[in-house]
Amino acid sequence: MSFAGVVLYDKPPGVTSHDVVARVRRSIGAGMKTGHAGTLDPFATGLLLVLIGRATRLQRFLMALPKTYAATARFGAVSSTGDPEGEIAITGSVPTGELALPAGRMRQRPHRYSAVKLGGRRAYSLARAGVSFELEEREIEVYRFEELEHTGDRRRYLIECSSGTYVRSLIADLGDAYCERLRRTRIGPFDVAHADPERALALEEALTFMPEVRLDSEPARRAGHGTPVPAPEAVLAANVPVRLTDAHGLIAIAEPDPSREWLKPVLGLRG
Repeated sequence: MSFAGVVLYDKPPGVTSHDVVARVRRSIGAGMKTGHAGTLDPFATGLLLVLIGRATRLQRFLMALPKTYAATARFGAVSSTGDPEGEIAITGSVPTGELALPAGRMRQRPHRYSAVKLGGRRAYSLARAGVSFELEEREIEVYRFEELEHTGDRRRYLIECSSGTYVRSLIADLGDAYCERLRRTRIGPFDVAHADPERALALEEALTFMPEVRLDSEPARRAGHGTPVPAPEAVLAANVPVRLTDAHGLIAIAEPDPSREWLKPVLGLRG
């Protein structure tokens, strides 16, 4: 396994994302820096991006990618945590027919039992301690919310959404329901079908989802020292992170500066 890259890991149920990172760390050596790009709840399964070595510096870029989930909702019952690990109360209120499924941009308040940090502590830790608090709403976007199957009081959904979306909250907002099963199948271009705990994608391969700006020797030298470099107008107008490369490979990740006239290296990847 390469010691600087991204591992596509298919997380099983009943373990935390931290547990998965610890497993990978043990397999490569305890001294290697590791992390992940987006928590999965213990009951959930599916794709977790485990970051090794210099790849840990890519966390914010990978966490910003859209996500795809397969979710099973159980209707006629509610859960204190929005999932099967909470206290379940049976209401018997099971809807029939088609439901109005949310799509587009919206405001969402993260679940009290989420991993959002509040004052340095996870929300779920505060909730379990009985602390009274309220999480701020955030803007999210649901690109696709499709019902795949309906059997009795269970409905199975395909959900494509922006980073920061809480599927448990989407399900709870449908009525008396909680998220009984949740599986993350994609993160941006990465698919759980390609998960392999024994292989790490090199940085060059892991970052191919970013637009590439190829530099000649002198701009490449400047970019390697963190100096802004010129770029095509279309690249600057897109206002998204790009990877700067030259004949020797990756140099840095850059973003358009506020004037939209230059690309400013924000993360050096050489050496």
